[in-house]
Amino acid sequence: MTHKSVLAVAAAAFLAIGSLCGPASADDDEIVVGIAASQSGFMLAFSGPSALGAKMAIDDINARGGLLGQRISIVESDAKSIQEESAKAALDVINAGADMVIVDCDFDWGGPGALMAQNAGLISFFLCAEDAKAGPAGIGPYAFTSGNAAHAQGSTVAQWGYHEKGYRNFYLLLDDIAQYNKSVCNGFRWAAESLDGLNIVGFDSFQNNDPSVQAQIDRMRSISEPIDAIVLCSFVPGGASVIKQIRDNGIDTPILTDGAMDGNFWIDAVPNIDEVYVTAIGSVYGDDPDPKVEAFMDRFEEHYGERPATGYALPGYALIEMWALAVENAGTVETEPVVEALENLRDIETVAGPRSYSKDLHIQNKVRYLMIGWHNGGHKIEGYWTTGPIPVEVLLAN
Repeated sequence: MTHKSVLAVAAAAFLAIGSLCGPASADDDEIVVGIAASQSGFMLAFSGPSALGAKMAIDDINARGGLLGQRISIVESDAKSIQEESAKAALDVINAGADMVIVDCDFDWGGPGALMAQNAGLISFFLCAEDAKAGPAGIGPYAFTSGNAAHAQGSTVAQWGYHEKGYRNFYLLLDDIAQYNKSVCNGFRWAAESLDGLNIVGFDSFQNNDPSVQAQIDRMRSISEPIDAIVLCSFVPGGASVIKQIRDNGIDTPILTDGAMDGNFWIDAVPNIDEVYVTAIGSVYGDDPDPKVEAFMDRFEEHYGERPATGYALPGYALIEMWALAVENAGTVETEPVVEALENLRDIETVAGPRSYSKDLHIQNKVRYLMIGWHNGGHKIEGYWTTGPIPVEVLLAN
């Protein structure tokens, strides 16, 4: 979905239902966080863990006495994994008195809701969108994301594969249905320019809902150069289907993929999954090498009765950490002072690692990722890798 189409979706939703919105009604003794994220549909796999992380952070703040001496309450509306519903859900929570609005874990799906918040003069936070346009360049000055730049995932894949595995010849396979996927592959290309001897020997594309990628696999087979690793820029369910089809064709080349493929909820779709490597924010399997991440996962399990499905719970919690610190520094929940306070936060330690914002960049461009490998149906922690900072002009170039 392009920036213009996000604008069009938001405008259409505003015209369709904006006149139905009555005045907001919030308790003056409470700070209201509106969550206009998907509680159903495919986006739930990404937004769900992140929203639970955010709610846990709010519970923690309330247990300590609240924010600015006030309890934080939550109002919610289901965006249903539909762009048009994102705008409607945002208007729902704005109407219910939200002081800030949380939207889906992707620029394409959360963008319409973020635009509604921007138009209402409210801060919006994407749960974990990894496109730099989820900020001033794409939405406006009041939009932030708790996500890491997708370019950093592609850069991590390139650097880790090159340095740690010794791969030199890479084949890129892009799911071009979403900007996130394009940014991952573009981050790989950016990093490849500085890695001597790294070759991109082939490139092809597909769309997430394609029932078959046999034509792409046949073209991959026709490449004369040896392929050390396939770079898959995609997300579930299409990404899982592609991996299965590649393996069903007898191709056992290592596959390096992105954080949207984190979690084991799709692994059964690829029997005895082997030589597949994923960039993750943290391990949900009880074996993260960072004690802080492992402690968070333990607390999450105590809070909800089970561990999160993916590491995306971490940026959800960090979202509230950063916003609450900015509110404390500003001494108010009013938009302009909180935006200024957010843009002055530098290297703040959160459960998702050090985080910073600036006037030009409302996303993380220097990121630590945990590489998780899948071998013979089981996972193995491969280690952390830090990449970046990715220049702002690179993040906004595509």
